Amino acid sequence: MKTADQQPLPAPSFFSAGLAARTRAADIVINGSTVAYWTYEPIQATPDTRTILVIHGFRGDHHGLLRVADQLPEMRIIMPDLPGFGSSAAFVSGKHSVEQYGTFVTDFMAALGLGPDTVLVGHSFGSIVAAHFVATHPGTVTPLILINPIAAPALEGPKGIMTQLAVLYYRLAARLPRPLGLALLRSPLIVRVMSEAMAKTADTDLRRFIHGQHHAYFSAFANRESLLESFTASVSGHVAEVAGKLSLPVLLVAGEKDEIATLPDQHRLAALLPDGVLKVIPGVGHLIHYETPGPAAGFIRSFLKDHPA
Repeated sequence: MKTADQQPLPAPSFFSAGLAARTRAADIVINGSTVAYWTYEPIQATPDTRTILVIHGFRGDHHGLLRVADQLPEMRIIMPDLPGFGSSAAFVSGKHSVEQYGTFVTDFMAALGLGPDTVLVGHSFGSIVAAHFVATHPGTVTPLILINPIAAPALEGPKGIMTQLAVLYYRLAARLPRPLGLALLRSPLIVRVMSEAMAKTADTDLRRFIHGQHHAYFSAFANRESLLESFTASVSGHVAEVAGKLSLPVLLVAGEKDEIATLPDQHRLAALLPDGVLKVIPGVGHLIHYETPGPAAGFIRSFLKDHPA
């Protein structure tokens, strides 16, 4: 018989007990496509309570930013699954481009009645969508917050070779017979290799959680065509190309060890912004939203206090 001290330890929870009580799921039809979104209401509204619209990254969905939302219990946070990802359908017409996603943001905000005091947050590919949206629609939101922003062209510099390999991977998966292509895109081995490469934490439990999240949600895309279009958009644009048009206050939250959005590129991007500030979290890479949600939320909270509605 096992004694008490021989019993396995319970798996740690990476979410607060109050998160579920804040959560409200809903669907809405935008231009013929059903979009799933989640609203996290504030536990208690305060004078500092803001409405924050979050745009997730490539191949992600709303689950990715949950730990950050959990760390901001005084805020009202709205997180859609972008069309083509998670529980949202692909666009009925038009390519899954940065411009089309910007149109989606416009229509989604209008449908939910979100005004210019809305805070816009974008992570990774979501930073490209958010920045280009703001550059095209000044005055629509304020301020802008970019987490792990894609600050420079993906096809240039030291990471260009890896990006070219990724381009070949997605193009091959799109051209293979459907079963083979989907198997390649959803390969647990490839997903795990990607997850291992991005995770920087030495915490075994946290690494297990991250890999579980990627395994559960990284392959939730609508179809191969929309995925290839979205990937092409993710490597064809970047934030720096519109930085000069971002006249509103902008917060950049970067990871010291980010190999996708490197720290030197973040410093160059910050210098291009008319009203920008860069905060760097040490010891983390491209998974700030999973590994260091507390510091990220702290920077967001301080930034919003400095820039009230």
